[in-house]
Amino acid sequence: CSLYLNLNRGFTEMHCMSGHSNFVSCVCIIPPSDLYPRGLIATGGNDHNICIFTVDNPAPLYILKGHKNTVCSLSSGKFGTLLSGSWDATAKVWLNDRCMMTLQGHTAAIWAVKILPEQGLMLTGSADKTIKLWKAGRCGRTFTGHEDCVRGLAILSEMEFLSCANDASVRRWQISGECLQVYYGHTNYIYSISVFPQCKDFVTTGEDRSLRIWKQGECAQTIRLPAQSVWCCCVLDNGDIVVGASDGIIRVFTESLERTASAEEIQAFENELSQASIDPKTGDLGDINADDLPGKEHLKDPGTRDGQTRLIKDNGKIEAYQWSVSEGRWIKIGDVVGSSGATQQTSGKVLFEGKEYDYVFTVDVNESGPSYKLPYNITDDPWLTAYNFLQKNDLNPMFLDQVAKFIMDNTKGQTLSTSAQFSDPFTGAGRYVPGSSSGSSTVPAADPFTGAGRYVPGSASNAVAPVGGVDPYTGTGAYQSAAAKVENIYFPKKDAVTFDQANPMQILGKLKELNGSAAEEHKLTEDDLITLEKLLSATCNTSAETPTAQQLQTLWRAVNWPEDIVFPALDILRLSVRHPTVNENFCSEKDHVQLIILLLKFLNPKGKEANQLLALRALCNCFVSQAGQKLMMEQRDEIMTQAIEMKFGSNKNIHIALATLMLNYAVCLHKVNNIEGKAQCLSIISTVIEVVKDLEAIFRLLVALGTLISDDTNAVQLAKSLGVDSHIKKYASVSEPAKVKECCRFVLNLL
Repeated sequence: CSLYLNLNRGFTEMHCMSGHSNFVSCVCIIPPSDLYPRGLIATGGNDHNICIFTVDNPAPLYILKGHKNTVCSLSSGKFGTLLSGSWDATAKVWLNDRCMMTLQGHTAAIWAVKILPEQGLMLTGSADKTIKLWKAGRCGRTFTGHEDCVRGLAILSEMEFLSCANDASVRRWQISGECLQVYYGHTNYIYSISVFPQCKDFVTTGEDRSLRIWKQGECAQTIRLPAQSVWCCCVLDNGDIVVGASDGIIRVFTESLERTASAEEIQAFENELSQASIDPKTGDLGDINADDLPGKEHLKDPGTRDGQTRLIKDNGKIEAYQWSVSEGRWIKIGDVVGSSGATQQTSGKVLFEGKEYDYVFTVDVNESGPSYKLPYNITDDPWLTAYNFLQKNDLNPMFLDQVAKFIMDNTKGQTLSTSAQFSDPFTGAGRYVPGSSSGSSTVPAADPFTGAGRYVPGSASNAVAPVGGVDPYTGTGAYQSAAAKVENIYFPKKDAVTFDQANPMQILGKLKELNGSAAEEHKLTEDDLITLEKLLSATCNTSAETPTAQQLQTLWRAVNWPEDIVFPALDILRLSVRHPTVNENFCSEKDHVQLIILLLKFLNPKGKEANQLLALRALCNCFVSQAGQKLMMEQRDEIMTQAIEMKFGSNKNIHIALATLMLNYAVCLHKVNNIEGKAQCLSIISTVIEVVKDLEAIFRLLVALGTLISDDTNAVQLAKSLGVDSHIKKYASVSEPAKVKECCRFVLNLL
């Protein structure tokens, strides 16, 4: 990676930066910050790493490790956020030197990533032909329409973006999912796209040897280059266009007369262009019959559009010319090879799972069994390739000799060409030639009463322990003089919030009622009911007895009742799990998996609301003891992934329980200072807080936010990058309850 300094006209190399152990595939600028006022440079490499450089040191400031394959795309956002895409089919969000979250959902290499101007929104484009929109670390929408691998993304505004792909098209999209326009002009893969500042015009580069400039939705200018693959382009702030190509040269094009190259330099470029060799299969030349081509006199007639191509035959050679509107003349862009009378033919590559190979064989293990794809490059060891193929597909290692011999027989002993080749920064291989492959492989308050005296789970109020003499959850003692200075009594929260209130008599009454109508295989005996009554008494502190193994076994049978009658048993579980003995028993290494499987089963968006509510409350109450905290942290990914689905309902008590679950996770994460866990929790809170309306749920989410970002600058920066401040600032003016307004202002102060 080299850093170039612009000195009036031309660029001078300032640093040659090194830190990767293999080729560099992408570069990105991280904007200036207080700590690094000149900004940083990020590079992604084939060694799976990302190197971060300062502008005045050739050695990396630090190296980001975590991807399992080549890092091929990078994008920077506000507050130092960095988004990376990789061949390992994941994207990762980084803040300073830490991975904050991993975006999983694509089924092939992620070749393009962009952070949108609206905080918390990110885009990824993949070899699986799709684009995904991510909100706070979760996939919110998948864009489909491209017919081949997506290679590049560019942002037009907060609401629109562009994409380019191997299907030779550019698409303009709305964030809402609608494809607004499709642009055609390139005749081969489009590798890169970049937008002009302050407008919606853009440039593209591709495998047809061209840089194309698009204005008002039309291709306004085509610039040919003396290199087959034009890998990348970038529009500078002054409107100049920088392109990098497969001949290893970076070229800058400008509209400015002040910066235009000298006549000698332009003539040298045209001479180089005229001497290039063009393979008709890679461009827009069509089928060529040399005998039918006219001579040089054909160039006397002017072209009809900029970039128009004409072929002529001169002294037995076929030459290609391009019309330049600005100069009013035909410019030679090369000699055509591989057509009639030509002697040179370009060999192609085959695309498989987002990477290019010399060969992709189809292997049939037996007549009735499935077929397997075996990719191979002539630089590979056939024995190692055969071994990896058998391992990947779980095939008998006895086939090793047979597969290796098959590779060697079918590659006819080919070896790597000695001519200089530049690698595709996206696939790591040489350029693709159409016709050599079929394309890429195909690789998201209280519960309402229904009648007087009836038992309804959660009908009692949710009391919690006071904090600092004032209970912010119930509002007890919250009155203050208007002149008094408000003190932050809300966060960081030190202890878990639990759901303790219940009416044991109503719970037992409902349990007995449902037991009477239950199927025989589920029915509890009178002794079983007495056992559960004793358990409820022991765990609600109305007796001094310790829960017994028999009581817990009976409870476990009851909570496995059918979904339509299980809720009173779930309520007993919710209350019982607060007892140290029960918590240790159900959350210990022996039985913890069964408990989580049971509770997550009820967090089905199509399930009964009573079961959803009580399962969430039981999860919250697990945090009361050390065994439960350990279990909840170990199973964090599964629990959070399932629990977030509860945000879409309209039951405010479910929202309060979901917010409490996030708050209890925040308490644990604050204690252990787990930044990856904080990132996950922050991303969920930032999505949930946009959906829920109940102010008690909002309050608990605000306390969770404050707890997560207290005394942690990395967490503060991540919260900013997720746009948390924009999601919560409306609550700073809530009049009642006062605790919402006060807590919100304390969180905003930290941000």
